[in-house]
Amino acid sequence: MTTPRPRHGTLTLVTLTLTLGLTAACTSSGSEKDNSASAGTGSGSTHTVQTAMGDVKVKDHPRRVVVLDTAELDSAITLGIKPVGATRAGAASAFLSYLPRNRTTGITEVGEIASPSLEKIAALKPDLILSNKVRDGGRYQQLSAIAPTVLTETTGYPWKQNFLVHADALGRKKQARAAVATYEEHVAAVTKSLGGKKKAAAVDVNVVRFVEGADIRIYGKQNYIGTILADVGIGRPAITDKAKDGFSYDVSPEQIDKADADVIFTSTYGSPGKAKVTETTTSGLWRNLKAVRDGKVFQVDDELWIQGIGYTAANQILGELRSDLAG
Repeated sequence: MTTPRPRHGTLTLVTLTLTLGLTAACTSSGSEKDNSASAGTGSGSTHTVQTAMGDVKVKDHPRRVVVLDTAELDSAITLGIKPVGATRAGAASAFLSYLPRNRTTGITEVGEIASPSLEKIAALKPDLILSNKVRDGGRYQQLSAIAPTVLTETTGYPWKQNFLVHADALGRKKQARAAVATYEEHVAAVTKSLGGKKKAAAVDVNVVRFVEGADIRIYGKQNYIGTILADVGIGRPAITDKAKDGFSYDVSPEQIDKADADVIFTSTYGSPGKAKVTETTTSGLWRNLKAVRDGKVFQVDDELWIQGIGYTAANQILGELRSDLAG
């Protein structure tokens, strides 16, 4: 199995350009500090945002934002907003490591994803809370009593639509258009580096995730990483069409031959031992896979490829796809 490269902690050139561009946009009407979510109380004007829970009235430029899932945090960071509070994403670090450190330093942790502390959230005196129904639909009333709460229906697959909802709530539609344009330009550049759409489609790629306490997931097409691969035009093996609800086709180590592809990207969530990484990757079935024989297995960061969900993560993933597939 290919040794993971210490690359997820640095921004790709495109992502860095986006970050600088958003910073410039923030400073065009004042200092970056004045436009961050941690500064001031904002103006008294409001606008209405269409959400999964109905219309919600929010400040035009909320300044004290709390985010309760990873996609919402990526959206805020992408749009040049530093939340005052966010839920904890992983055991190793409070916030996903692919995010620029200077953009997450100072954010207050408000508990675990899907079980945030209402007391910690209230103590931050937010003027906007961002999340989704999958994580926080059951506590919507309590959250709404603290601050205007904007929930999307779900997370993952509809990340692009969700991003626009986040941008609307944050009063950052202009910056959102810039982020989308930058991503689309990056996608086009990666597709070109692979020899164009026809050649990109001729390469079948699987994404395999080893999960502690669960079966191995062969990712389908209706999920975050699936949309990025589709945008580039990369081919997917037939097994991906059998994914349950389009999300994943789950297998045991004894069925890992179903993951065969020209290229395989692997990630691990939790303990590698408990996720059966060694058991699987030392087997004859694994060694017989085409991607393994051809040296086309790439171990990637789970936080970036699977958990991140947003344009900042997506641009870094595009950079890694270009490096691995066109290199």
